[in-house]
Amino acid sequence: MRKIKKPVIYATCIGLSALLLGGLWYADLSQASLKTDEDYTYVSRLFEDSIQSVVNTQNVITKPYTNESIKVLNSFYDYKSDEKTQQNSIINYETTYIQNSGIAYGGINDTFDVVSVLPGKVTSVKEDKLMGKIVTIEHDNNIITIYQSLGEVTVKEGDTVAQGTIIGKAGESNLEKDLGKHVLFEISVDGKYVNPDNCFNKTVEQLKSN
Repeated sequence: MRKIKKPVIYATCIGLSALLLGGLWYADLSQASLKTDEDYTYVSRLFEDSIQSVVNTQNVITKPYTNESIKVLNSFYDYKSDEKTQQNSIINYETTYIQNSGIAYGGINDTFDVVSVLPGKVTSVKEDKLMGKIVTIEHDNNIITIYQSLGEVTVKEGDTVAQGTIIGKAGESNLEKDLGKHVLFEISVDGKYVNPDNCFNKTVEQLKSN
């Protein structure tokens, strides 16, 4: 049997110890890395699971005025309405009876601001002998709003307007002189006039689903 010198034994022991310690260190490092990844995955999943939208991005249709004293002067003609409402929705002009396709708002002694009920683009600004100044705004989802009997207009064709943008002032029309300062407001959905009173405080999606 060959005898191994002590220095060789010592060197071998030291080398084995170093190798063992290195292996333990590497195992701890790998476990720590794995735990970090697991923690990160857990935390990110926790945040993802708890994220909820708290902002309603849908526009609710507002009224075409901001003055709370404004009232309805002429109603929208609906064949399903009662007789009194129908009578208040017929326009009499020079012995001609016209069914009102919008609602006339006014009832105060002075003019008032007329505002856009939704964001949109002004597609027409014109003046009519009977209806006064008229602004037409096109909105998303094939919705069009028309503001008639304006005495003053503050937008022009091609303008992009936000909801609540002042587009003009209420005025008078030759069609309904007895109403005084007012705005005749119409709203069209998919090419069909609808009762504005049934649209206010609804989202576009709710309006389209009716």
